[in-house]
This record gives sequence, C-alpha cells and structure tokens, in this order.
Amino acid sequence: MKQGLSLRVSQHLALTPQLQQSIRLLQLSTLELSAEVDQMLDDNPFLELTADESPREEFGLAQADTPVRGDDLDAERATSSIADYPTETRAAAENDSNDSPLSADDAQSWEGDGSASLAPDDSEWGGDAKARSNNLNGDDDTDVTELARTQVSLQSHLHAQALALRLSAEDRAALQFLIESLNDDGYLEDTLTSLAEGLAGGDEAQVEQLVHHFTVALGLLQSLEPAGVGARDLAECLSLQLRALQQLERLEPARAATLQVALRICAQPMELLARRDVKRLMLLCDATDAAVREAIALIARLEPKPGRRFVNVERNIVVPDVLVIQVGQGTQAKFQVRLNTDVMPRLRVHDIYANALKQHKGGGSDASSYAALQQRLQEARWFIKNIQQRFDTILRVSSAIVERQKSFFMHGELAMRPLVLREIAEELGLHESTISRVTTAKYMATPFGTFELKYFFGSGLGTESGGNASSTAVRALIKQFISAESPAKPLSDHQLSEMLKEQGIECARRTVAKYREGLRIAPASLRKAL
Repeated sequence: MKQGLSLRVSQHLALTPQLQQSIRLLQLSTLELSAEVDQMLDDNPFLELTADESPREEFGLAQADTPVRGDDLDAERATSSIADYPTETRAAAENDSNDSPLSADDAQSWEGDGSASLAPDDSEWGGDAKARSNNLNGDDDTDVTELARTQVSLQSHLHAQALALRLSAEDRAALQFLIESLNDDGYLEDTLTSLAEGLAGGDEAQVEQLVHHFTVALGLLQSLEPAGVGARDLAECLSLQLRALQQLERLEPARAATLQVALRICAQPMELLARRDVKRLMLLCDATDAAVREAIALIARLEPKPGRRFVNVERNIVVPDVLVIQVGQGTQAKFQVRLNTDVMPRLRVHDIYANALKQHKGGGSDASSYAALQQRLQEARWFIKNIQQRFDTILRVSSAIVERQKSFFMHGELAMRPLVLREIAEELGLHESTISRVTTAKYMATPFGTFELKYFFGSGLGTESGGNASSTAVRALIKQFISAESPAKPLSDHQLSEMLKEQGIECARRTVAKYREGLRIAPASLRKAL
C-alpha cells in the first residue's frame, strides 16, 4: 500500500445555531412566539422586556430592498433542504373586555346625588397604601372576564332540577349516575345493561336490580329540561322533543296532526329523513304530501344536540400580524402595510448585567463561568436579531402580496388573482420554503376581514380568453350563484359548471363539487326547500 498526500477543494453548507433559530422562529405562530419569548426570558438573564421599541440591528427594513448577498443565497439554499413543518393554526387569544371605564357622571348616577363615603383605602395611592385584596373572597371587584367565562354545565343544570324531585335514595343515586354518564351533546351512549354491569360486575341479581333503577331514572331524566336529553339516538331525541311540544299547551287540531305525522316520521329510518324522501315517507306514515312536508319542516326546527348550548366553548380570536390600511378612495386608493405592534415583543439586552460582564473579565478558575455567561449574552443578541428579522420578512412578504392582489383589496374575493409561492419568492430573492413558513399561521387584517396569508395564494383555472382565474375567485363566484338560486329549484353541480363556462371559466363538474364541499355547501338535493 502506497501512502500519498493530496489536496482537495470542496464547498460545504452548514446551518449555524443562529440560522436554525431564525428558521424556527419564522414558522412559529403569534401564540407560539409569545411562549418562546417567555421561555427565553426565564432562561436567559441578559434578556428583558421594555416598554420602548428595542434598538434595531444593522439589518432591517432600511436594507429590505438591497440586493441579496451571496452569503444570504447560500443560507436560503441551505434552508431549502429542510422540510417545511406546517404549524397548526391555533390562533387563539383571551377574550378582551370591550367595556369602557365609567366617567365621573356615570359614577354619580349610581347613587343619585353623587355623595358617597370613601373607604379607608380609597385615597391611599402612595407608598404607604395598603395592598388590595386578590378578589378571592367574594368581593364586588370580581374580574369581569372570569364572570363571563363562568358557564353552567349540562350536568349542573340537570342536578339542580333533580333536587326538586321527591325520590328514594336508590332512584336519586341512579339518576345522578345517568346524568354523569351523558356526553357533551346530552346523549346516553352506553346501554343501561352495560352501565349496570360496570357497577355490579358478575352478580346477575344485582345487575337486574340496577337495570330496574336505571330504567326508572331514565324516564325521569328524559322529563327534565332541555327536552331530548338522555336520548340513546337521534330518533329518540327528536321524539322526546315532539312529545314535549304536545304537552306544552292545548294545540289546534292541525298542529296536533302535524306533530303526530312528525312522530311517525321519527319512527322510520333516519336516512329517509336525511334524504327528504317525501314519497317514501308518505307511504310509510300514511300521510299526504303536504302533511309530510310540514312535519319535516317542524323536525328541522328541533335541536339534534340538546346539550350543545351548555358546552363551554372558548371563542378563538385571531390576532393579526399585519394590518392593511386603505388611504384614499376609488382609483386613487392606496394600501399601507404595517406590522401589528401589539404582537411584537419589545426585547433588549439587560444593560446592567451586560456592563457588569464587560467590566469583569474572568481569568483562572472563573474563565469557564465567564465564557458561559458570554455565550448567554451572545444568544440574547442573536434572539433579538432573529425576532426583528422574522417581522421584517413577514412585512416584506405581506407588502408583496398586497401589491400583487391589489384588486382583491379594492373589489373583494371575486377579483382575486392566481398567485403561487414561487412568484413572491422570486420577487423578494427568497426560497419558496421561506415563503411557506412566513405564510403559515400568520394573519392579515384587511378591509374585508382577517385572513391567513396563505389565503391569498391559489391555483389558476383557464379561461376562454387564454388567461387564468384564481380558484379563490371561482369559489366566491360559486357561492354567489348558490346564494341567488331559487330555493325550490337549487342549482346542480353541472348547472354551476355551465354557468361558469358562460363567464368564460373552464371548470369541470367534479371541480365544482370539490369547491362546493370546501365551502361546506350541501348538494342540490339537500338544499331544495320543502
């Protein structure tokens, strides 16, 4: 074996920790970024929040339009090898209170003449003032937002009604057990036998006794409000509500007849009701066409999920990252794109700690500790720089989107143009993966509402003139056609396809069906009014 010495030249791209952090921050949503900032504030003592705008680094919007350097292009190529991890949209926020504080006149109106005695601590706002209570002792200063979130559950509502019933200890316990066994929609999913076997095990005598108590308790449960609670299936739920309507008051003969037909319909397979198969229901229920249609209309007004109004569902409020403001009117209108300062964390390096570290240069045994602290200081600077770069990139991409989709901001979604990620990437000198990260879970507030940045991208459909129409505009056109259709003769997918062709847009029937389903619009057979 012969030994030798050779020289080889090669290029190698590596993702530095700073670049990895920049990529990760870019794909985070607003809430995830807030959590990341809080984590960094806890871990890094050199970072602190400030009420003032943090000083910018050497890059930023001032250099947003400068030519892309070779190093930046290498970094972009390096990021293209990393898979895009789409972040799930969880733009949720706490409910904000919109109540304005009371004015002095409003405060006086509570007492009539405005005279009121001051509490001992009403005027104490200095350093000697006593600490106020934490609102946990039933005071009147309870947080309004906490009161708004307080909602009575279905189980609590039913337990309160059960207290008014005179029951034996066994029947009351069985009723309470069934109430706790309901799901969020108010249905009893498990059979009485399975519930009894879960309590009694293999003792058949005890199972039989429990089933008897559960049967009695089920009848009591189904008599409580809301009507339909405790049902085992949809047909039973609707039947319980119809019987409750029969017992409310003396009904007119025509109304009573409609209720009877509705009860007979609920006794039939639910598929017939879902398809609105009037002819089949006429034969099975021995009723006229008009009676069946009136009964179906009555059933449609019932509540298929009795427990729905008791479910505590927090509203998810989308906080936009970018604001689009219109300046001027008509053809002279211009749109300004601004970052939402409310979602921008104001961070800076802690001056006291940084100066102390600068003055104390470790040596000897303190060298390792000094190097570790110096590294933490550098990480704090990197983090601030990457946060600024994240928002600068979002602003650049949003500005390019607004420039390309100016017709949308003036006329609405019908004027949306086809747009793909590659067009924005080529215009800004970025990679498509970077544009994908920027447009995921980032929102823009426009005069027509708040939309995710990905909303402005869509494929194009061919037109007779040789141009392209945005898929978003086609969806809006389909929605407009359906909203203007006759309820008695709804438009089929084929008819919608032909109407689009009349507008010069080539769109197949299957494509129309896909867009209609994406808009959550039922087919023509289910949209037909009775």
